Amino acid sequence: MKHLAIICAVAVLAGPASALGLPSWLGGGDHAEEEPVGPPRPVVSVIVEDHGDEARWIPGIVASRDQVTMGFQTLGRMVSRPVELGAMVEEGETLAELNTDDLAASTRAARAAYDAAEVQQRTAEATLTRTTALAKRNVSSSAQLEQAQQAAVAANAAVEQARSELLQAEDAEGFATMTAPFAGVISAVYEEPGAVVSAGQQVLQLSAQDEKEVLIDLPASALVGLDRDAVFTVWHRNEPAAEEPAVLDRIDPVADSATRTRRLHLGLPQDSSFRLGALVRARFGSVDDPSLSLPAAAVLTVGDDSFVWSVHRDGDTAYVEQVPVTAAAPFQGRVSITSGLEAGDEIVIRGVKSLTDGQAVGRRLNP
Repeated sequence: MKHLAIICAVAVLAGPASALGLPSWLGGGDHAEEEPVGPPRPVVSVIVEDHGDEARWIPGIVASRDQVTMGFQTLGRMVSRPVELGAMVEEGETLAELNTDDLAASTRAARAAYDAAEVQQRTAEATLTRTTALAKRNVSSSAQLEQAQQAAVAANAAVEQARSELLQAEDAEGFATMTAPFAGVISAVYEEPGAVVSAGQQVLQLSAQDEKEVLIDLPASALVGLDRDAVFTVWHRNEPAAEEPAVLDRIDPVADSATRTRRLHLGLPQDSSFRLGALVRARFGSVDDPSLSLPAAAVLTVGDDSFVWSVHRDGDTAYVEQVPVTAAAPFQGRVSITSGLEAGDEIVIRGVKSLTDGQAVGRRLNP
């Protein structure tokens, strides 16, 4: 039996060399087949659309660039306010009046005090003249002369004080009438007739109509990369076709303490039809530009340049191309595209960091 096992082992070793070869599926054979290539990866993409009036918009309010809060310069009871909210006024027109009875009485008292001071001044000057003459004849002493001189100086000072108080009383009486410093519209009213107001207390607000602006609020993250002269489009909800351009004028340097947003001031054209106080909608881009936007994840930024992956399809084949774009700062997860794309373009929105220029892709998947 031992000899038979040895003979079988020798027979196996003496067999064909191919019997010791690796299976073809391990790549060891001369006739190993290559692994078949699968179909191109599908892509999650969106079709760029011009949403028009349905585009992402920001609420705003029309205000005047030049407006002033009006108040009286003296204490008193307001007896008249002939203008109401929204009234158009001309320069110099009366806006409100205080009760002048108390002010007139104060003026009369100040004038009487001034007259009395003048009498005291004339008496002191006459006394000084007599005392000086007597002192020259050695009839009056030096102490009496000095006393007369001091009385004359005090009388002169009293006259100056009384004159100043009279001028203040007359000015206060004149401040009882509030007039418009320029032509405009009453944009706010804070006090009604009959109220007792103090000096400087807000009574109403006057806004000029020659320069209008739209006020919108945005978070600080939405201001990154925003041009100083960025163009916006403004329209009213009830008149979506009446769009007007608005150019960024300035941004408030300090954020609102409650909302942590910054206020943007958008200048309107001189012939703007929007009324002061109107609630409007604003979006980034000019009136003629289409309103194109994408999810923020679709835009890749390298340095100062931004680009997206555009899908080009020809029948059953498709590939991606890197397309540079000009995009606004992201806001609420989306970005407005101002140049580089057109309505109808297919843009990849997921897996954008793993693509290469010219790479073949498969079918489109909806996000």
